[in-house]
Amino acid sequence: MTQRWTTAVLDIEQLGGWAVAHGPEGFLLDDNGVLFPREWLKRQELSILAEHGIGHFNGEPVYLLELKATAQVPGCQWRGLRSFMLEGDHTVYRMLGYAAQIGTWAREHRFCGSCGQPMLQVLRERAMYCQDCDVRHYPRISPSMIVLVTRGDEVLLARSPRFVPGVYSTLAGFAEPGESAEECLIREVREEVQVEVKNIQYMGSQCWPFPHSMMLGFHAEYAGGEIVPQPDEIEDAQWFSIHNMPPLPASRSIARYLIDLYLARRLGYAEPLLPV
Repeated sequence: MTQRWTTAVLDIEQLGGWAVAHGPEGFLLDDNGVLFPREWLKRQELSILAEHGIGHFNGEPVYLLELKATAQVPGCQWRGLRSFMLEGDHTVYRMLGYAAQIGTWAREHRFCGSCGQPMLQVLRERAMYCQDCDVRHYPRISPSMIVLVTRGDEVLLARSPRFVPGVYSTLAGFAEPGESAEECLIREVREEVQVEVKNIQYMGSQCWPFPHSMMLGFHAEYAGGEIVPQPDEIEDAQWFSIHNMPPLPASRSIARYLIDLYLARRLGYAEPLLPV
């Protein structure tokens, strides 16, 4: 049976359903996976910070238990979200990616940023409410531009000091207030490698729950300039031949999709599917 995940705001006062536990070290899992009977999980010695109904998995309701700290549960272990992206079932990863974003939001919005009073969870709505300020806070999504810059049979790839050793990827950065997506892309490429681009084309998007980004993917052609890596941000940047590529990002990332799609079109391969 094909697994299916759908998001929804569920009433936490209802009984039953499944639950996932999320804490500073990732998600709790055992030999059967990350879904536990909700009532059983709530009876364990877990420091629950918040509980949210997050949707349905194969038609069954799923709840998130956001924890203050991780705890030892017999027969279980903790695993980070990135490992699920790299190794696990993609439907499960999508569910956990959503849960991680809701958990981060719940953790960061326990108190009002204006008056400091405790926030209240709004029933049947994905919002936290401050009575004193009469304001609602919703989960945050941070738009980020990611772009593959090309020059014929060459692609411009760079390394951040945070990357896995040896891996090169596309350029990316967050949008600033007042910017369009295209303006952000041009600025980020200029800042990171001092290169100018033209013929910008939107290619697709991907939710990136690390912790709450929406990656907007583009392709752009080289328009001028010599590569000068931005200090402290870019460890190295080079033009690579499509016939001699370095180690690349994970296959489920939009960065890899942008690269693989360009290679496929230049070399006559079957085009990859956009990861969702």
